[in-house]
Amino acid sequence: MSEKKQQDEKSNGTNVTTKDTNDYDVNDEIEITNNSKESVISELKAELETTKQNLAGYEEKLKYSLADFQNLQRKTHSDIENGISLKIDKLFLNFLTIYDDFILAKKAITDEKNDIRGLESIVKNMNSLLSEYNVITINALGEIFNPNLHEAVSVIEDSSLDEGTITKELRKGYISGNRVIRPTIVEISKKIKLDNKNGE
Repeated sequence: MSEKKQQDEKSNGTNVTTKDTNDYDVNDEIEITNNSKESVISELKAELETTKQNLAGYEEKLKYSLADFQNLQRKTHSDIENGISLKIDKLFLNFLTIYDDFILAKKAITDEKNDIRGLESIVKNMNSLLSEYNVITINALGEIFNPNLHEAVSVIEDSSLDEGTITKELRKGYISGNRVIRPTIVEISKKIKLDNKNGE
């Protein structure tokens, strides 16, 4: 075999070897690239899951914060309303003392058969004011004593009546809505206790 032919064969062999090596490098690079992509996708999925969990946590915190704010808003509104109601009730409590005096004066003047037209006009205006603010009298006579509405200052024994029946109104009471501005001062009944010592 000639020297030139041997060189050509060597040259061809070298080229073949180089080609195979290059093909291996490309495939290896593709595999590395694929592995890298899978790794990136896995990382992104993990980050997405973490973000979802964080978002769920933030949503839960937002719900609690909103509920706390609404509760605070309701409490503040209620406190303001209660504060205003207490001031109004105190004002009417003082007003009712004057109103009672006018009612007594009207009764006294009527008994003396004097002209009460001027006084009637004043009392009428007072009644209109009470009505405007929904201040109404507590009906007590004949009712069973209720400590939330009535204040008992005397007791009479009467077996014909149920225990605690209101027999007399000594001073009218007033309510506004569900608030008692002033309780009715009353007299109540009490059943007579019989002495059963001797079997009577």
